[in-house]
Amino acid sequence: MSTALTHTGLLTARALRAVWRMPMFMVMNLVQPMFWLLLFGSLFKSVIEIPGFGTGGTYLEFITPGIVMMTAMFGAAWAGTTFVQDMERGVMDRFLTSPTSRGGLMVASMACQAIIAVAQALVVLVVAWLCGARFDGGIGGIAVLLLGVVLLTATFSALSNAFALLTGQQEALIGLSQLITLPLMFLSSAIMDPRLSPSWVETVARFNPFDWAVRVGRGALEGTASAGEVWGHVGLLAGATVVMAWVATQAFRTRQRSA
Repeated sequence: MSTALTHTGLLTARALRAVWRMPMFMVMNLVQPMFWLLLFGSLFKSVIEIPGFGTGGTYLEFITPGIVMMTAMFGAAWAGTTFVQDMERGVMDRFLTSPTSRGGLMVASMACQAIIAVAQALVVLVVAWLCGARFDGGIGGIAVLLLGVVLLTATFSALSNAFALLTGQQEALIGLSQLITLPLMFLSSAIMDPRLSPSWVETVARFNPFDWAVRVGRGALEGTASAGEVWGHVGLLAGATVVMAWVATQAFRTRQRSA
């Protein structure tokens, strides 16, 4: 166990160093959520005046947890690109022929993405606060939101890694990312109260892991949702993470057999 933890720590540091060498990549990853936060928050601020819109705050406060989770999911969907690059350069084969922990390889990728997502979430929250958003959930609410960010990131990182291991193609991974993330975003409560959407959208949202994360973040930040509702969605996200981690593990074994 200690060896696996050591390998996970070293591999996580390796992944973070690669990200650190590309500061422009981090900046661009923050530009998009800032664009959504400020543009959507301004363009659609009158949406809260529609009868039935379920919030007592501003639209900026409503959309902030959605933007945080969108940033986390979109970033995690690209996690598999590192595996693809390692496979193309032969680094993955060297890992697989060495005593390197296979679980450490997978967990390190998920941990790296989670660290980045948490940092981005904090930046989004600060910008939203500077623009006038207020979060009654306080520090505890922010901590629960960050827990949702970590679980959502882990779920989609594992899915992205599994697909990368099975296909080994950057183009296929890009296609999957676009195929999955945008529909999941619109079939959720990220930017619109689903009660104002067609009933089938609300039904689909109940089974959408991305919507579970948005509800965790919104309920925690507003401080008005019941503990059962918030932690129930946290439990669903944790279950999704376990399932996706298992899928990624199976993909790793398939890759090893074909190598």
